[in-house]
Amino acid sequence: MERHAAAIAINEGKMNEFKKKLGEIWPDLTAWLDKNKVGNFSIWNAENLMFVYGEWQDGAAYCVDDEIRDIISKLSDTFTWISTPGEDMRLMYHNFGIVREKKELIRHRVFMTKLHDGCEEEYKRRHDALIAQRGDTIDSGPDSNFSIWSAGGYIFGYDEIDITMEEEETSEAHANTVAWETRQLEIMDWITNDVDWLTGEHHVSSVRLAWHN
Repeated sequence: MERHAAAIAINEGKMNEFKKKLGEIWPDLTAWLDKNKVGNFSIWNAENLMFVYGEWQDGAAYCVDDEIRDIISKLSDTFTWISTPGEDMRLMYHNFGIVREKKELIRHRVFMTKLHDGCEEEYKRRHDALIAQRGDTIDSGPDSNFSIWSAGGYIFGYDEIDITMEEEETSEAHANTVAWETRQLEIMDWITNDVDWLTGEHHVSSVRLAWHN
């Protein structure tokens, strides 16, 4: 399986038009996804941002062809690209554990942040250190499919969490989380509400706008 992601910003005053046109192209879009063996496809929204995630199944070549470009072009006056069309966003972190084929007991966490100027490499360095700490091994869970992507100064995180494996956070683990998230505030600002519990601020939650399995 190959994971690929993209990101766009909805133009001012165009959100409802984007949603309407997305509905109009959805049959053609999903037919293209099925033909190209793209599964676990989803579109996530926070403020004016859209994060698009999909998985090219085993044996399917990653492809962005004229057909999909024509389909997407019907939305073109409603959004501006954050990522580069046809190119992957930069993978900043991964924790690819055991992939659950059945998603009934999976919950999603999708988050978005804006990096401070010049902080992309520091973000990558910190997350590379996390990968090194666990030895880049297969994780049995609860994180079963976790990736973080970057483009245009933004960060987009996608996490599938096996709810049957979740445990209450210990006081030590919570202290580590507070320390980590406090340090991350040095290099980025949150768009979604993931650390409102820490900062006392109020941000939006990410919403799964559309999906196709």
